[in-house]
Amino acid sequence: MRRVGLLTFLLLCLPVATWANSSNLVFQNSGGKITVGAGSSLQLGNSTLTSFTGLHGSVINGTLGTVNFKTGAMSVGSLGTSGTFLGGGSFTISGNGSNGIGSGVLFSGNFTGPVSWVGTFNPAGNHGLGAWTYVLKGTVTGFLANGSPASGATVQFTFDVPKSQPFSKSVRLNQGATTVTVPEPSTLGLLGTGLLGLAGLVRRKLKN
Repeated sequence: MRRVGLLTFLLLCLPVATWANSSNLVFQNSGGKITVGAGSSLQLGNSTLTSFTGLHGSVINGTLGTVNFKTGAMSVGSLGTSGTFLGGGSFTISGNGSNGIGSGVLFSGNFTGPVSWVGTFNPAGNHGLGAWTYVLKGTVTGFLANGSPASGATVQFTFDVPKSQPFSKSVRLNQGATTVTVPEPSTLGLLGTGLLGLAGLVRRKLKN
């Protein structure tokens, strides 16, 4: 039973190794609300991480964790229509330990450069009453859980249906996607060392 348990644990670690050594990682999220913070900044709280795409296009789906962010202050424009936010703030993707995804912070960083917020009014939406949709786009840089530097872009799509009014205080998020690029590492770093050590332990146990 102990042999089976060690082998099972090693197999569960492999999906985490996959994303840690990938050059292009895609995190998808949905749900949660975008609200207004200080300086007319925007913040997203507890959006559900629903999908992860790693090395060679391997995909993990499920309720995997959360996505949270906060932009810098608005520099130009309007929250109700379109505008631009300063860089800074924060951007965090966390895993809950399910389906082979690690538990804790998977990516932590901030917005680098302007963040765009574009609103579009569709007069045919909401049963002919009209509806606003908004798209937030920005670049992010930071680090993965294993310390590897990562940078990329995020796109968050939302819509505001109640009373067909433009965004002012909060809006429900529909879906989002964040793609980060990791410089090709020569090894898996600490994670790789841990897996190699665990593999050696399993081999010794099997011999015994």
